[in-house]
Amino acid sequence: MNLRLTWVQPEDLLGHELRQAAEDGRDARAVAARWAAAGGPPAPDTAGASEVPLPELRPLADSLLAALSALPAPLSAREPADLAGIHAVTTPRTAPTPPDGAAGAGGDTALRDRLHAAWLGRAAGCLLGKPVEKLPLTAIRALARATGNWPLSTWFTARGVPPELLAVHPWNRRSAATSLAENIDGMPEDDDLNYPLLNLLLLQRHGRGFTTADVARLWLDELPAGRTFTAERVAYRNLLDGIEPPLTAVHRNPFREWIGAQIRADVHGWTRPGDPAGAAEQAYRDATLTHTANGVYGAMFVAATLATAATGSADVHRSLADGLAVIPPHSRLAQAVRRGIGLARETPDFDTVVDRLHAELGGYHWVHAVPNTALLAAALTHADGDFTRSLCAAVSGGWDTDSNGATAGSVAGLLAGHPDRLPERWTAPLKNRLATSVPSFDGIGFDTLAELTHREAVRP
Repeated sequence: MNLRLTWVQPEDLLGHELRQAAEDGRDARAVAARWAAAGGPPAPDTAGASEVPLPELRPLADSLLAALSALPAPLSAREPADLAGIHAVTTPRTAPTPPDGAAGAGGDTALRDRLHAAWLGRAAGCLLGKPVEKLPLTAIRALARATGNWPLSTWFTARGVPPELLAVHPWNRRSAATSLAENIDGMPEDDDLNYPLLNLLLLQRHGRGFTTADVARLWLDELPAGRTFTAERVAYRNLLDGIEPPLTAVHRNPFREWIGAQIRADVHGWTRPGDPAGAAEQAYRDATLTHTANGVYGAMFVAATLATAATGSADVHRSLADGLAVIPPHSRLAQAVRRGIGLARETPDFDTVVDRLHAELGGYHWVHAVPNTALLAAALTHADGDFTRSLCAAVSGGWDTDSNGATAGSVAGLLAGHPDRLPERWTAPLKNRLATSVPSFDGIGFDTLAELTHREAVRP
């Protein structure tokens, strides 16, 4: 009997690396032919491992992964990996000045309130997306329509959904028990909340001058390996194998441009109000443990967007513009984000926006940073700062529903500015309680997290 170790076994990684090669322009036809001739499977569509174990292909997969890593990447000139290269092609904007001294006043209750709303928004958006994570767009729409909840405006529910529809489109099996309207009881554990907690610990221990190695040590000390996925799990394995950053991000890591670093970026933005460039640099140091290129840019984009939104002086459109300003303009991610924003501005019906993005970017994996960041930017633009519309648009667009909902809720919460301005239907079920496997945080309240985050935001 073979133990299925998701996201790390070479025979599963090879298909994903072939897909990554096609996206970044490497000529992998010879490798692909050898793999196909040996009976090697394509990349798993949604899960982290193929359905049938193929350990006999592992030696070949090992050698082909090495061959793929040696191929030149034609897109590297317009998608620089190092921070100096990124700075050479970007011109970050100066964010509006916080109206209440948010950047440095220790008694700033307005910033604390914004951070409280951001934590709640991140949790609510994540929770909204959990039951439909991994489901195709058609399934999300069908399940919501079956209960009269389309356009999406509140929690998903199984009440009233025909059994035959659920048989065809079952909820996410791990999440449905804690994330449908009828069973929400506080915020359940999710990696989209675990990573902000870890980064809060990171700043408490090392301050804003932390290094990528500090992130690695923190993970080994505080993050259970089983709570990591995709690029994070590969990097964790690499650390245990004695591989140090930044090689942890590239060694047998075909997920290095997926969304994982992006879901870790919030605290970097929340704690740098008015400093999108500084927030982006923090996100870069965090992200390069696990990601490269567009995977890193997604984290920088989100951090900078949040840093501007955290000032209390900018709308969502200015915030997104400041996010775009810190990433290479000719990168695939920047182009996709501009496309998402453009479609949202010119198209009244958001379902049409989503359909176009899926038609244009659907070739990427559903967890890749490029399509998800484009959808996030489109949802936030179309919602024009409205909290409910921001969450619901992000989740209703499919792909990585809980991650996109979480980030949209984080941005929209900051823009709302105070927890009391968030609709009670989103905040009451959270019961001011967060479950997590990150030590010392299990059961913590979002008000306490806001206070701890505020201390880091005003820390010299």
